[in-house]
Amino acid sequence: MTWKKQLALLAKPYYWVNILLAISYLLAKKTQFICTRLFILAGEDEACDLDSREVEILFFLLIVVMIRSRKTGSVTMINYLASSFLYTKVANAILWAYADFRYGLGFLLLCVLVGMVLPEPSYRGPEHITYFRNAQVFEEELARDKRTTWLICFYTVWNPSCVNFAPVFAELSAEYNTDHLKFGKVDIGRFPDVAQKYRISDSSFSRQLPTVILFQQGKETDRRPCVDSKGKLQKFFFSSDNVRAAFGLNQLYKEAVERLPIAPKEAKKLQ
Repeated sequence: MTWKKQLALLAKPYYWVNILLAISYLLAKKTQFICTRLFILAGEDEACDLDSREVEILFFLLIVVMIRSRKTGSVTMINYLASSFLYTKVANAILWAYADFRYGLGFLLLCVLVGMVLPEPSYRGPEHITYFRNAQVFEEELARDKRTTWLICFYTVWNPSCVNFAPVFAELSAEYNTDHLKFGKVDIGRFPDVAQKYRISDSSFSRQLPTVILFQQGKETDRRPCVDSKGKLQKFFFSSDNVRAAFGLNQLYKEAVERLPIAPKEAKKLQ
C-alpha cells in the first residue's frame, strides 16, 4: 500500500477519532487549558505533570504495542495503528481511572460508543478470489484443470495477521488473476480437516496464520511461511512486494497469459 493510499485512509473518521482516544490522557495532561479544569478540580496539586506510575503505564504500553504489532505481522502504518488501538485505549482507560474513577468510566463509555458508530473500514476494492465453502469443492477445483495455477490463502476470521493480509491478497488477485492463474481462500477455522491435511496449525498461538500455498499441476510447489532445513518455521511478512517476490507472481502471470488461447482475429493476423 502506497503512502498516498495510507494517508487517504487516515482521513477516515475511524482512524483520527481512535488516534485522539489513544493520546487523550497525554493530550489532556499537556494542554494547560484542559488540565487545569479536569485534574486540579480533582484535587491534584501538580496535576499537569506525569507521575512515576503514569510514566510506567505509558512505557509498558509502548512495549506491548511494539511486541503485538510484530506478532500480528503489521507491515504498514495503517496496520500498526489498527493493531495498537485496543491496547492504547485500555492504557488510557487505566490512566483516566487512576486520575479519577469517574473519568475512567466515562472514557470506557466513550470507547464503546465510538466502536458502535465507527467500525473499522474494510477493503472495498476489486478482487478476484474464489472462496471455497467446503473441503471437497477445494480438492475438486485443484484437480479439475491441471493447467491452472492456484495461489491459496489459508486463514481464520479471528486472527489479526489474517485480517491485515486480506486487503493485500485482494489487491494482488485483482492485479494478477487470469484464466490460468487464480486466487482462492479457505477458512481453516471452519474446515480444520483442510488445515490438518496441509499441516497448518489454527490454534490461538499459531505462527502459521495466514499460510499462502502455491499449487501447480494440482500439487503444492511452494508456501509461506515455510520450514527451513532444521524444521524451524521462518518468519514471513505478508506485504504486497514480499508475496510478489516469494511466489514470482510476475513470471507466473506471464506464463499464464501465454497459455491463453489466441483470439480468432489475432490468429488470422499471424497467418
